[in-house]
Amino acid sequence: MSVIVVGGMIGLGKSSVSKILGDALCSEVFYESVEDNPILPLFYTASEEEIQAKRYPFLLQLYFLDTRFKSIKKALGSNKNVLDRSIYEDWYFAKVNKDLGRISDLEFQVYESLLDNMMEELQELPKKAPDLMVYLKASFETVLYRIGLRGRDFEQDVALIDYYRKLWEGYDEWLLNHYKASDVLIIDMDKTDVVNNPEDAQKVVDQVKKKLSEMGIN
Repeated sequence: MSVIVVGGMIGLGKSSVSKILGDALCSEVFYESVEDNPILPLFYTASEEEIQAKRYPFLLQLYFLDTRFKSIKKALGSNKNVLDRSIYEDWYFAKVNKDLGRISDLEFQVYESLLDNMMEELQELPKKAPDLMVYLKASFETVLYRIGLRGRDFEQDVALIDYYRKLWEGYDEWLLNHYKASDVLIIDMDKTDVVNNPEDAQKVVDQVKKKLSEMGIN
C-alpha cells in the first residue's frame, strides 16, 4: 500500500504514467488541474505587459497551490493513491517565475508563507508524506518534442522555449537539493514511451513495484 507522486518536467508524460500506475496498483489517481484551469492559457499566451498588469504567474501559482493542497490532503488520507504532480514541486515553479521577474519578491514571500502553513497542516494527518516520487527525466530536446506531440495550442508558442529551458535546467537540482519528502525513482524518458509502447509501460510498472518492494512496501 503506497502513496506515489509522479513528477518531472512539463510534457514528459506524468499523467500517462500516473494512469498506468493507478491501473496497475488499483489506486485512485489525482490528476493535475490543467484542462479545467482558467488561468493556465492566460499565463502561456499573455504578453510581458499583460503579465505585469494582470499578475497571471502569481495567480496561477495560487491556483495550483490550492488544487494541489486539496489533492495531497485527500491522497494522504489513504495508503493507496497516485498523484500527477504534487504540492512538493509547486515551490520550484514559483521560484523559477520569481527568478524570471514574473513574480515579485513580495508575491513570493506571500506564496512561501502560505505554502509553509499548508505543509504544517499536512503534519497533522495520519500519513504525513508520500512513500515514493517517480521522477521523469529527459533531455531538453525530448521535452520540446513531447510538448509538441500533445498539441495544446497555448503551449506551442516559440517564445515559451526560454521558459521551458529555465525550468528544465534547474529541475534536477531541485530534486537533489530540495525534495526530501520521500524516496525517489528516476525514469529515463529519453528511452521510455509509455503511450505508444506497452512494453515500456510495463517496465515502468515493474520498476516501481521493485522499488516499493525494496522499501518494504507491498
